[in-house]
Amino acid sequence: MTRKTLMSWSSGKDSAWALYTLQQDPEFEVVGLFTTVNEEFQRVAMHGVRAELLRRQAESIGLPLEIINIPFPCSNEQYAARMGAFVDSAKARGIACFGFGDLLLEDVRQYREEKLQGTGIEAVFPLWGSATDTLPGQMLASGLRTVITSLDPNKVPEHLAGQELSPVLLAELPEGTDPCGENGEFHSFAFDGPMFRHNIDIRIGDIVHRDGFVFADVLPAHG
Repeated sequence: MTRKTLMSWSSGKDSAWALYTLQQDPEFEVVGLFTTVNEEFQRVAMHGVRAELLRRQAESIGLPLEIINIPFPCSNEQYAARMGAFVDSAKARGIACFGFGDLLLEDVRQYREEKLQGTGIEAVFPLWGSATDTLPGQMLASGLRTVITSLDPNKVPEHLAGQELSPVLLAELPEGTDPCGENGEFHSFAFDGPMFRHNIDIRIGDIVHRDGFVFADVLPAHG
């Protein structure tokens, strides 16, 4: 008997690959995606991706997307209340697991597990412990395509914002950079790959500096 699972969807390569990994595992039945979005700007935090692009990803994947609007600014109490309501709703619908794309940050994993403790929903990490030096190559070889939507200019060259992840780009990353951006070096938007039924046509809009990061605005190619 499979366990009904919702995938925590950031819009980037790691959540896309984690979704794909869970879809290959007979233990899990992924029945939907969920994403927290800044209520005021309608964008994914840190990734800076527009909610409209999230919906296009979900349509191509063929799964329903639930957007959890988070106030801006948001107190810990407000965040806990909105996430708690979502967890309660998921449990009532028979959801047994939440999937996450985390790779190696113990504190992040512990936080997710603590928040779900006692709820009856298990946090699962299909990519946990993956070798981050070889994982991007596996993703690229599978046909996963992704662009860098935000980066920390203190860790990654600014000109990489908005560029597609490739072997050439990976070779450009400074020594000590995690190739998956697991330490916050960069975030991404996945627009094609084996988890999608069709690619998402995109273009890169403005590139801006905000709050110490560089953001590349991903837009639909048409409209």
